[in-house]
Amino acid sequence: MNKFNKNTKEKDVVENHEGAVAYSLSPEMELYSAVVTSTLSNKFYESENDTLERIKGLIKKVSPEFVGKLAVYAREQMYLRSIPLVLVTELAKVHSGDNLVGKVVERVVMRADEITELLSYYALANERTDTKKLGKLSSQFRKGLTYSFNKFNEYNFAKYNRKRAITLKDALFVVHPKAVSREQQDLFDKIVDGKLEVPDTWETKLGTSDDRTAEWEGLIDRGSLGYMALLRNLRNIIEAEVSQKHLETVAIRIGNKEEVVKSKQFPFRFLSAYKEIKDICSGKAGMMLDALEDAMVASAENIQGFDYDTSVLLACDVSRSMQHSISERSKVELYDIGLSLAMLLRNRCKNVITGMFGDTWKAINVPKNNILANVMEFHTREGEVGYSTNGYKVIQELIDKGEKIDKIMIFTDAQLWDSDGWNNDEHIKDLWNEYKKISPESKLYLFDLSGYGNTPLSVNRNDVFLISGWSDKVFGMMEALENGSTNIKEIEKIEL
Repeated sequence: MNKFNKNTKEKDVVENHEGAVAYSLSPEMELYSAVVTSTLSNKFYESENDTLERIKGLIKKVSPEFVGKLAVYAREQMYLRSIPLVLVTELAKVHSGDNLVGKVVERVVMRADEITELLSYYALANERTDTKKLGKLSSQFRKGLTYSFNKFNEYNFAKYNRKRAITLKDALFVVHPKAVSREQQDLFDKIVDGKLEVPDTWETKLGTSDDRTAEWEGLIDRGSLGYMALLRNLRNIIEAEVSQKHLETVAIRIGNKEEVVKSKQFPFRFLSAYKEIKDICSGKAGMMLDALEDAMVASAENIQGFDYDTSVLLACDVSRSMQHSISERSKVELYDIGLSLAMLLRNRCKNVITGMFGDTWKAINVPKNNILANVMEFHTREGEVGYSTNGYKVIQELIDKGEKIDKIMIFTDAQLWDSDGWNNDEHIKDLWNEYKKISPESKLYLFDLSGYGNTPLSVNRNDVFLISGWSDKVFGMMEALENGSTNIKEIEKIEL
């Protein structure tokens, strides 16, 4: 008996944010989709508070075990930081009596500053206005945070010992972790007394130096810059006019496959760095652009299943709603994410059509290599197709041409409609059913980049799949789906 993959009934038919016919998801699928696409910021169609309230409501509709496993999945496999803390805090409000919450806290707190981040959201969620008096934590919540205190060293704590509403000292007094050694007790005393050794980080060094060139070169020589710090500071390093030798050291690290895998960066992070330095008037920028391309190729190497016998179509939504920043402080837009994932996949496909849709659908041929340059090529041409969300035209053209494609992949916020008909005469569901008569073995993959909780086609069928998230890990989920699994089953495989 299928637990989640049930037949679609009339009650599953809803309207999306554009008033078009759409299909609702099971609570588990909707929660998964909302979580792995969340930055807890305003979206084009939904406010930050609305998203949070929807997530909190969904938590009450699914099992506590699923919430816990989803939190761990989001942190460990999708590389998300804030939303797993939300999930475990909300879980603690509705579940007790076993060690589930403690285990999840242990798994989702992977950086020292996430101890204080978790307590900050705890204060907000439980309406504790005085952050210095958080009150008694649940035993499992406290146990999980105790484990977190025990796994970090002085450098980890010092690196994130910042003046915020809740400090590490506050957290220590609330959690009361028991030191496992004399050395650790000394470390806890340093936190209380404010005597943590100042760490050798780029923030601390550059904040007190008048010679930025020397400081950058020293940080590079000592290996004191993490991979993310390098990505964020490529422009600063180039403009500081460090030596050619130091630039070469940075470029080698950026393009190194092992460094890329270990860094767990979203593909769009490489695009952000690329956009930041591509217009620098310096011959040194070219070396870094090449290194970023190498990094993208390295992140694509594990994508499997696309040879010359597998025909693929990659369609990118460049509508107005996709040109919305993922957070208030970010320059990254949703279509940056979609384009990055699509071009990453383009690098691994042998027999592929790429293109974008808005008012119309247009195929745009780009070379296999130079992944980030391909993204920028699409950027410069998005106005050629307009700014509506007529994704159905991708399928319509395949029907008109009688062209058989094995895998059709649409990168979108899933709010498709028909701006030409205004009454949705051309619905993608009907066109997909028509296309299947031409190409019965074809499969459609909807890469949902916003998680609004509905899809343009029912995913309760064996030829339409929903995949959500911004990491290259989504391609592993695609492989699992093709092997008969489901999104929910993959999350339920997480061991706590």
